[in-house]
Amino acid sequence: MSAVSAPQGNPAVVGLAGFGLTTLVLQFHNVGWMPSLGPVIWLGLVFGGFTQLVAGFMEKSVGNNFGFCAFTGYGCFWISLCLMLIGNSQGWFVAGPEDVGFFLIAWTLFTLILWVGSMAINGALATVFTILVAGFLLLDIAHFVPAEDRKAWTVAAGYVLMPCALGAWYIMAHNIYKDLFGRDILPVGAPWISAKPATQAEPSLDGALPA
Repeated sequence: MSAVSAPQGNPAVVGLAGFGLTTLVLQFHNVGWMPSLGPVIWLGLVFGGFTQLVAGFMEKSVGNNFGFCAFTGYGCFWISLCLMLIGNSQGWFVAGPEDVGFFLIAWTLFTLILWVGSMAINGALATVFTILVAGFLLLDIAHFVPAEDRKAWTVAAGYVLMPCALGAWYIMAHNIYKDLFGRDILPVGAPWISAKPATQAEPSLDGALPA
């Protein structure tokens, strides 16, 4: 008689929490509300970085390739961004504005791949990734325009990315409340792209960065 495995928690709720919170706090700095980058550094290393990495590896164990790639990828993004900022402050491997711009362009291309995939999961996730792509593009531009225009583009990106962070939290709440209340009280909408035949069961992706 085979043993029945105990129910497992959904790693996406933690990954979405870290993604949303760290992204939101960074935008508080980008729009000028929070003068110091200190909270962004520590959140980025711990909640946006390490915690998303853990969530990503847990997604691997449940066979969710989208969540595995997204959470581990953005976990590495936050860790590398924070280490780069620390390095700049200490004079280690200093990255200038254009260097950071190319770093962000690479992550924009990575995000475009996930953006297409998100359209096959649900509408809320596709919306989050659409906003994320727009925010990355604004940040890309901010690092290549003349120095006197850089702040305006960064502020614009900050205001665009705040809804992205809150959208990630919405999906997090959708997953938590659906489990707690036994019904879907925060709908996430139908996928924008039908990726599988109607007769084929949909995989449980109710939580990847995700849905």
